[in-house]
Amino acid sequence: MPFGLSAQQSQAPKQDQSARETDIEGGTMFATSCGFCHENGGRAAGKGPKLAGTARSDDFIVERIKKGKPGAMPAFGGAFSESQIMAILAYIRSLEE
Repeated sequence: MPFGLSAQQSQAPKQDQSARETDIEGGTMFATSCGFCHENGGRAAGKGPKLAGTARSDDFIVERIKKGKPGAMPAFGGAFSESQIMAILAYIRSLEE
């Protein structure tokens, strides 16, 4: 070992790399994944509908995020965890018109 370090000293400490619920920011995820079609952060229609003030149920929105809409919206169920989807839902519900 260089510089007289033991094997134990030369290894970097292990850090927990798993995401925590507090790490999830729905607005950022929305902006990077959904904002291309749902303009102005979901406050205006674009390629996708305006989401601010939507009358759709939470269950409908969650299922649409997970399964998408053929020919209109990709499915994100394989890309986002349940916690991330709930954070995006919370962001959509926080939108003001």
